[in-house]
Amino acid sequence: MDEQNKNLLLATGLSFVVLLVWMAFFAPEPPAEGPATEPQIAGQTDATLPTAQQSNAPAAPGSVANPAETRSAALADAQRVQIETPRLEGSISLYGGRIDDLKLRDYRETTDEDAPIVTLLSPEGATGTYYAAHGWAQGAGLSPEDVPGPDTTWTLASGDTLSPESPVILSWDSPAGLTFQKTISIDSDYMFTIEQSVTNTTAETKRLAPYGLIRRHGIPEDLKGFFILHEGLVRMTDGELNEVNYDDIADLEADGSNSSGSRNMRVESNGWIGFTDHYWMTTLVPAPGAAFTSTAQMSNNTGIMQALTLYPTRDLAAGATETATAQFFAGAKEWEAIRNYQNDDGIDRFLDSIDWGWFFFLTKPIFAVLHWLNAAIGNMGWSIIALTLVIKAVLFPLAYRSYASMARMKELQPEMEKLKEAAGDDRQKLQQGMMELYKKNKVNPAAGCLPILMQIPIFFSLYKVIFVTLELRHAPWFGVFQDLSAPDPTSIMNLFGLLPFAGPEPGSIVALLFLGILPLFLGISMWLQQKLNPAPTDPTQAMIFAWMPWVFMFMLGTFASGLIVYWIANNLITFAQQYLIMRSQGVKPDVFGNIRASFKKATTSSEKK
Repeated sequence: MDEQNKNLLLATGLSFVVLLVWMAFFAPEPPAEGPATEPQIAGQTDATLPTAQQSNAPAAPGSVANPAETRSAALADAQRVQIETPRLEGSISLYGGRIDDLKLRDYRETTDEDAPIVTLLSPEGATGTYYAAHGWAQGAGLSPEDVPGPDTTWTLASGDTLSPESPVILSWDSPAGLTFQKTISIDSDYMFTIEQSVTNTTAETKRLAPYGLIRRHGIPEDLKGFFILHEGLVRMTDGELNEVNYDDIADLEADGSNSSGSRNMRVESNGWIGFTDHYWMTTLVPAPGAAFTSTAQMSNNTGIMQALTLYPTRDLAAGATETATAQFFAGAKEWEAIRNYQNDDGIDRFLDSIDWGWFFFLTKPIFAVLHWLNAAIGNMGWSIIALTLVIKAVLFPLAYRSYASMARMKELQPEMEKLKEAAGDDRQKLQQGMMELYKKNKVNPAAGCLPILMQIPIFFSLYKVIFVTLELRHAPWFGVFQDLSAPDPTSIMNLFGLLPFAGPEPGSIVALLFLGILPLFLGISMWLQQKLNPAPTDPTQAMIFAWMPWVFMFMLGTFASGLIVYWIANNLITFAQQYLIMRSQGVKPDVFGNIRASFKKATTSSEKK
């Protein structure tokens, strides 16, 4: 077999093995943090942190007969202030001043136009309780009843509906002679701003510390649980990203955290903490430059998880007023919105709340280009194809050298055959002769591997982008392809979408056997690319080459359809590039001749059997 086919077989085989390994095993977890003692905040040793155990235990799974009725009843249990923005709707409970009712107007549960919009936050007592609250932790001389906590009933002092143009003000008078006020405002996207103030009307100095918390009752029911995606706690601590899966939050105590099951992280200048799901996120964002301690914990008894930011204790003199301002993000993980919060509001590395993975140096620029193309084209499917053209253009110099080298190697075939005859069974003599021949003609025998090998990290990075980023969710292309983040919805069973019924359930054995139109095009495009060169003379290698496109077709058939679109476009562009470059080097690929030869060989083998 000639060196060109050897290199192609090696590179294809290697990519096949890497893909198998990647699909079969979980990505390794980030290294665990070493044992740590709980940090002490100056003047804060006597403050009481709110704990998850203070909330009522959630209803047992399966005990809620009608989640919709339960949610309505829970919403009616407390007086509320409505939230109305272009992108959000919901309400704030005066019980605890909780932001506990929030829906995302721009997103629906499914691609059906009549599907309900996505619910992000839910009140206590409803299925999937999930809310945020801000308050004050008491210092020396104060009891928990003297400061507002998650269970305090506030009074609406100003405003009736929270909107970007209209903040609301809540107030509460403490039995200890402190007057508390909470001003809540919101922008046109997903960021709440909470300004807390306290006035000391007594003749004594009081000590207290502001905090913010997010509580979530139980692990989300719609958890994807896929290794390529992080779901759980996400935290930035002075430039260091910390990610803990939902299942591992309860294990933080074993890693050296405090007795409540939390891991305290002292932040000196910039940071944030919250919970992230596949497409949605809630995050406590202290003011940039403010020192605080972020805590993650989970009650083993109730399953209630909590993320908390606690600020240093303040001494509030008689007649004085203290103010603390923080932000709370609750919404969709939109790249553009999060980037603006990072760049305009100074939220340190907020874009890293999106799970870019190990290949972040590829996934970030790939998505940025894809986002720009989609803004210009207005269709994510065509944008993926345009992205493929951009990637191939960037890699063209490498591809040109590679394919030109492969073409020159073809010219050396007669001399290589003479070397084989002269060397006979002396493999060392043959190798030495071939190396001298390559050196003399300035040919790199490994050059043919590079274009394929370069595609491996790009393929993984694009898969990460398509699977993780919100912008691909429910992104339509044309016809039946209305969600490029989902597998191909067509199938041989419904004549590739022509018949008026759905194909087999994605992920099922039937779906794997009865593939859609995109995986079939993928196999054909790989097979066509092979026909630029004659089949290997060795029967075993020829058989591997013959099966390779169809094996990949079934392996990738259940992947996101957007990824299959990229792979097909990549194969076709690669075919055109290789064909033109080989012709420019004086080699004329006989594609149709190679196709006829392969069919003839298959027919002959069948007749022999």
